[in-house]
Amino acid sequence: MVMTSVATFERFFRETAGLDIDKDDLKRHREFVVRKLNDLLIRGQAAAKANLRDIVEPFDLPITKGLQERMREFRKTEEATALEPVLREMASHRPFDLRLSDETEARLADVAGGLSVALAHAFKIIDPKLKNPQTEHWERSFRLFDLLV
Repeated sequence: MVMTSVATFERFFRETAGLDIDKDDLKRHREFVVRKLNDLLIRGQAAAKANLRDIVEPFDLPITKGLQERMREFRKTEEATALEPVLREMASHRPFDLRLSDETEARLADVAGGLSVALAHAFKIIDPKLKNPQTEHWERSFRLFDLLV
């Protein structure tokens, strides 16, 4: 990850939830985004297959109302445009046998951004006074999202 995107992610987490993150946190964030996107895409692939299609469409992804709202919140951040290429790259790591439609592919950066906003808010729900997430906060957040996504 280039230094520009590191600084941009730092500003994003500060703006979104008042969190100070470092390079180790960015590695954990990347792991989180890749893992949760893959989980969503697995369900999307299953929906496409169940409907006898070989292409995953946006409506196949199990995007909840809450995640839709976090995606809109992401688009309103000052860093959204700058983070889009990095988030799109994170979304490219998928070992699936079905293709994504162009529309689905285009939407993944916003989904990744929405997941990032949700993660930042989750930290504050876990510990409202948190400023610098530690390993235990990341582990709790991962477990929380594993229950839901």
